[in-house]
Amino acid sequence: MSGTLLHLVPVRSRQAKEFVRTWHRHHPPPAGQIFAVGAADESGVLRAVAIVGRPVARHLDDGATLEVTRTAGDGTRNANSLLYGASWRAAKALGYRRLVTYTQDGESGASLRDAGWHIRQPPAPGRMTHPLPPTVRPRQRPRRPSAVGSPLTEPAPARQRADRPPSSRTTPAPPPELSCTPST
Repeated sequence: MSGTLLHLVPVRSRQAKEFVRTWHRHHPPPAGQIFAVGAADESGVLRAVAIVGRPVARHLDDGATLEVTRTAGDGTRNANSLLYGASWRAAKALGYRRLVTYTQDGESGASLRDAGWHIRQPPAPGRMTHPLPPTVRPRQRPRRPSAVGSPLTEPAPARQRADRPPSSRTTPAPPPELSCTPST
């Protein structure tokens, strides 16, 4: 399998979910999706799939962000890297500005790095990201898309007016997995 040449193939939702049921180590297929893409070998045998959908984390579901919710493969080398890169190109072609995914503890994230993604570490376990419980938090206005900066990085920080003190509001932290976004 190490010398297998792979190419991208379109995958229907039902086929992608069945592949995940068969090959994924510890999770069932996700409930929904926006699109799926597959990697096949020279003979057309499907070797890996990536399912991309709306972000699971509510604070990321801004209409401009998608999440690679599941990848699964039969162990063919470089299949996941091929799929992560293709997922970002497809999301970008559809007009999305950000693509995220998460890995479990103990996974190296090598396929993400090989596909050119930036690895972002989550906050330390147990660290509070907001001083008030969710029911008491002040309502925050939705963040406007940044006009400057790359769509592959975090949005540019909001500019502060010189006559106002800096805001004490914080942005929500990602879930306690490893957050990743693609690089240019």
